[in-house]
Amino acid sequence: MHLTSAGREVLKWLALVLMTGDHINKVLLQDGLPWLTDVARVVFPIFAMVLAYNLVQHPDPQAARRSLLRLLVVAVLVQPFHAWAFGYWVPLNVLFSLALGVYCCTEANRPLALAAALAGGLVVDYGWCGPAIMLSTMAVLRSGGRWWTWVCLLVSVAGLYAINGNLYALAAFPLVWMLGTLPGRVPRWRWAFLGYYCAHLAVLVALRPALGV
Repeated sequence: MHLTSAGREVLKWLALVLMTGDHINKVLLQDGLPWLTDVARVVFPIFAMVLAYNLVQHPDPQAARRSLLRLLVVAVLVQPFHAWAFGYWVPLNVLFSLALGVYCCTEANRPLALAAALAGGLVVDYGWCGPAIMLSTMAVLRSGGRWWTWVCLLVSVAGLYAINGNLYALAAFPLVWMLGTLPGRVPRWRWAFLGYYCAHLAVLVALRPALGV
């Protein structure tokens, strides 16, 4: 698996657009356009795989800790908006899921990382699939693409069936292969995605009473 810098940014922007459509459908349209949710099933595996790829590309422990801290800070800030938008506090929002994956991928104490994955998977969105997808992606990269690591990654993404009720998440693979190797340069703004995640949920919460939803 090889992803260019431009390819990773394009994948994240695509995932962001699809995520927004899914959230509009759930919060404002009361699931009136289910196809918006169906096509968004690729969002989480794309974000998880790209994040794991970045961890491998930039193995500095300090950088990983900063990434984990950013995710946790924004996850805490956005959780009330997430709860107001979707009507539940648990499972916790997806940023907690990604933060759990970062921790499990970078914690040197493997038993501690495993315990965190098992416990955290009970309360975060997408459960145990988050750390499983990220750990499997890292295994693919570090092993040079050994077949068994690809099987682990495929099974991890397919495991989202237990949550989504379908296998649409597997469409993330052809998207990653087609878009992830795009050449050129795409501007990268470190806080753009985290800021947008928080802002768009706040906007949706504000719009719902105005639209009488």
